[in-house]
Amino acid sequence: MKTIGVLANCHKPGAAAALKRLAGSAGKMGLKLLACDETAPMLPRCCAVAARELAGRIDALVALGGDGTLLRGARLLAGRAVPVLGVNLGRLGFMTSVAAKDLGRALKSLVTGRYSISKRAVAECRLVRGGRTLGRYRALNDIVIGWGASSRLMTLNLRIDGEQVATYHCDGLIVATPTGSTAHALSAGGPILHPDCASFVVCAICPHTLSNRPLVLSDRKRLEVEVTRTAKNLILSVDGQEEPSVEPGDRVEIRRSARDVRLVQLPDYSYFSVLRHKLNWRGSSV
Repeated sequence: MKTIGVLANCHKPGAAAALKRLAGSAGKMGLKLLACDETAPMLPRCCAVAARELAGRIDALVALGGDGTLLRGARLLAGRAVPVLGVNLGRLGFMTSVAAKDLGRALKSLVTGRYSISKRAVAECRLVRGGRTLGRYRALNDIVIGWGASSRLMTLNLRIDGEQVATYHCDGLIVATPTGSTAHALSAGGPILHPDCASFVVCAICPHTLSNRPLVLSDRKRLEVEVTRTAKNLILSVDGQEEPSVEPGDRVEIRRSARDVRLVQLPDYSYFSVLRHKLNWRGSSV
């Protein structure tokens, strides 16, 4: 590790102080820091680069903020095999599991190689309208079709590997990776998938039929969601970022990407400890 990229949520309290500490630790270790956008002016002694250039010039990326900042970093990497270290500047995140006070120790672990890599599956999707591809996207967390100004239901048709599976009358549909199973899908009643599971979870949002339950399937499957009817404007949301609107007749095709996201985990990291803290699991008092 010689060159470290830095991406921060500069609106978080403590962001400026954390960036100053990061710069100090990096200087002592002989590391070069690169940053883009709003992070660069706040990071002492860094080299400012364009966002499109950052991923190709770094050995690792440090994302300071919350899980949203880490997702933004994953988008910037665009599939490159660059490890990402998530540092939370507020509450413990599901992915940003390193506390700001441990930033120096985490940076030293990067330099000395005292860390492990968790390869997180990414879903890639294609929005198709009239046989024409409108866009291609990558999601570390989830792909969601939904929302709108009307309270009327939409009708979505799901096919898996070309086979008809279900028709949903609902407020929306979530397709989540194991990493994203603790995000929007969890609030929609979906299960928690361990990051090592090679699976997708499909969850309808407020389904009109109670028999429509969350579906867990192999991520080797190819999913196709078609909008068959809607009385409201729909959006395609990829990791919380609103993409083009979705219209009746549009298809969203989803499969696992060949390129994962690599999350850095320090030696004392525990996935189940994160779950206990984030979900307030108390267990038995006996």
